[in-house]
Amino acid sequence: MVRAVIFDWGGTLTPWHTVDHDALWREVCGPHFPAAGADQAAAAIVAAELALWQLAGDSQRSATLTEVFERAGIAPPEALLTSYFQAWDAHTFTDPDVVPLLNRLRDRGIKIGVLSNTMWPRSAHERVFRRDGVLDLIDGAVYSSEIPWTKPHPEAFRAAMAAVGVDDPAACVFVGDRPYDDVHGAKRAGMRAVLIPHSAVPAFDEVTPDAVIARLADLPACLDAWSARDA
Repeated sequence: MVRAVIFDWGGTLTPWHTVDHDALWREVCGPHFPAAGADQAAAAIVAAELALWQLAGDSQRSATLTEVFERAGIAPPEALLTSYFQAWDAHTFTDPDVVPLLNRLRDRGIKIGVLSNTMWPRSAHERVFRRDGVLDLIDGAVYSSEIPWTKPHPEAFRAAMAAVGVDDPAACVFVGDRPYDDVHGAKRAGMRAVLIPHSAVPAFDEVTPDAVIARLADLPACLDAWSARDA
């Protein structure tokens, strides 16, 4: 029996967006640095961010925005951070299927979790979930910025299970858009994995998801099919 469904965030609970990070950081830095310095600051931040994401990909070690700024040699004013998260608002709106889906899962007694590879602090994610009426529907969330590991490391998935109070991975389903981080990681941790594919994410052919869905609203049908098969 499925006792918990744990979701990836970017590309899953919020639809995939292609973001020009260079342009975004230049826009954010513009008001806070002299004209010539803004482009230099933005370039240093983008380079630091990319280096830390590459390190995460190689070693599954997490990082934070604080580490990005330290690597870039920049002490950001609070106003810059505020404008940074505001610049992301257009790219973070929750999929319209999410609220009705989470309510359906809760009606079935299924715990709801989130596990996200992110450098953002918890407060930034909770701001987004609160804005979209989702925060109170989540039983537990784990952000890699708060733990040593990123997906697909098994410890990241174990942390997400602990956050929703479920200790049996076979009773958990993970839903995500990344074949390597999400599907491979979840299945290696002993969970079922559901893929919501989109073309911008690299393929990983060494693992097969337990289900592939086109939209989040299709998830209950997967759970029903598994329940009928396992009965």
